[in-house]
Amino acid sequence: MNANRIGRQLILLLACGLLATGTLPATAWASGWQDHEVVQLNGSAKPISLPAESQIITESWNRIVRGPYLVFMPEKERLLMMVSCDVPLVPFLLESDDFGKTWSSPRRMPLDEEEGRKTGFGVSLTYLDHGRVLCSVEYGRRYFSEDYGRTWSDSLPTPPGPDNQTLFQWDPYLVDRDPQTGQVTRIWETGYDVALGHHEPRVFIRSSGDAGHTWTKPVQVHAWKDTNEVALFRAQNGDIVAGCRTRAPNLDLSRPWTDHHAGLGISISPDNGETWSELNILYNWGRHHPSIVVLPDGHLVMTYVVRKGYVKTKDGYPQYGIEAVISRDHGKTWDLDHKFILSSWKANRKDDFSWWAACQSTSSVLLPDGSILTSFGTGFRTHDQVGTDPTKPFPRDIGLVKWRVNEKGLNDETTIADAPLDSDLRNVFDPNLAE
Repeated sequence: MNANRIGRQLILLLACGLLATGTLPATAWASGWQDHEVVQLNGSAKPISLPAESQIITESWNRIVRGPYLVFMPEKERLLMMVSCDVPLVPFLLESDDFGKTWSSPRRMPLDEEEGRKTGFGVSLTYLDHGRVLCSVEYGRRYFSEDYGRTWSDSLPTPPGPDNQTLFQWDPYLVDRDPQTGQVTRIWETGYDVALGHHEPRVFIRSSGDAGHTWTKPVQVHAWKDTNEVALFRAQNGDIVAGCRTRAPNLDLSRPWTDHHAGLGISISPDNGETWSELNILYNWGRHHPSIVVLPDGHLVMTYVVRKGYVKTKDGYPQYGIEAVISRDHGKTWDLDHKFILSSWKANRKDDFSWWAACQSTSSVLLPDGSILTSFGTGFRTHDQVGTDPTKPFPRDIGLVKWRVNEKGLNDETTIADAPLDSDLRNVFDPNLAE
């Protein structure tokens, strides 16, 4: 059995009857790490096999679970994860005190009932400092915790953008800290004010000097034209690196069209957000939802989803996956020829709803031992138990891969990185060739 494919390692739990509701079972955690294989491409040479560990932490829940946001809180050596469950979605929180091996029973996040917000998609979970945690719910309200996410004592409405338009938020906040005390000095966020896929999305940036309670006036970043969800990260040289989900190109790639066709680009600010470089498009389509960690040597490691671009299996099923690439120059260039395939799986249907099996949202953190823990959403078990409504694929899961970057034995090829943006060489890949 190929350890690279989480979806092929695990027993499908499709015999259950009804959709679970209410609280999650007290024994919801997984059994722990399973041996896994991460594959690193090496140009035209034989791929490199890297030992890793993996698990699906939601398999026993047997419900819709989406959108993992993962943070590491160093004072407690604790991981905190936020996920959203069911339809309509409700945010839950769970913790790990052994670096992801086992997890607490998830608890429903208390939302502000005075605002009538008893449900909502939880987004942007971010650790600030000294127990302070910040997140948002369904693009409308911010929530604050002072005790490592155990309780949430305060909430505020998210300030609107220009023309009183709602700014849609997805990615975590960028946190700047005092290098001596670790105290937060400023946080940054991005947001867009039109529906995903609009022909002219406007993306804005703003910052807060009081940990998210008040904000500067949002400024539109024109260099981010035709993007929407933008994730911000601070490189070791001080630049701000923006991982941008780009608008899907006007290509006749497949039917039906979905937002899975969106691509991935990088924009960099050398002057603390005053100016931004034009987009460096890494993938023209099919890959997005980036998460970046900064290694001690300053290299950036970016994980992202692969929702389009993997070829179908020999028996005609679409494939999906999670990949990672490295930048060794603070985000200016990225080593596409030596990318990592963290996990891949195939859909369990071939029709217009095969996208149910796709992935969504990577969230990666650097652990104290130098390993990287990457969480992601996967639909490898989805089926039509609740009907054929494409908005309700059931169940959905959260996967984890614990892995390490490899820099040994790599050739110096740049064939993929040098390929045209719209070429199949850059955008199309068969993960089975990496076996």
